[in-house]
Amino acid sequence: MLELLEAAAAQLEVKVTYEPLQTGMSAMRGGLCKVKNPDGGGMLWRVIVDKRATDEERVATLAGALSRFDTTELELPAKVRELIAMYSSGPRRAA
Repeated sequence: MLELLEAAAAQLEVKVTYEPLQTGMSAMRGGLCKVKNPDGGGMLWRVIVDKRATDEERVATLAGALSRFDTTELELPAKVRELIAMYSSGPRRAA
């Protein structure tokens, strides 16, 4: 499932990286952010995932981030669409 979500992110041109995150009092495992394009071409979407997270936490982080986008035009297996829909909680962003 993780590979399928990573492929969906690639289709949306969302960069996914795995990095060690600070783990203080919260259970932060990563999430979606918008960062400056190092090539100077505006902003880019990025999902940062804690590299120490379990596979289930990685899937949840990615699915939650991707639920913020309109994925209707993407070629995705039904099980991926269902998983992303489970995390959807509001309006979606255009890719």
